[in-house]
Amino acid sequence: MDPKFIQGVLYLVFIIFLTFILYGYIIHLYRSEKKGEKDYEKYGKLALDDELTSKPVEGIEEENKKESK
Repeated sequence: MDPKFIQGVLYLVFIIFLTFILYGYIIHLYRSEKKGEKDYEKYGKLALDDELTSKPVEGIEEENKKESK
């Protein structure tokens, strides 16, 4: 077999694999937001509001409650 053919097939398989990983991650984010486990909208605002004086996205108390569950 031609090495370029094998390289092309492996590249295609790798791209398909990465596509499945990406869609799996997107589905995971969507489901966890629907269940109310995380609110990713808060984290999206982090890039816009990143001053030292900004209030934290999650407080320490909220984090401790999640760990104790």
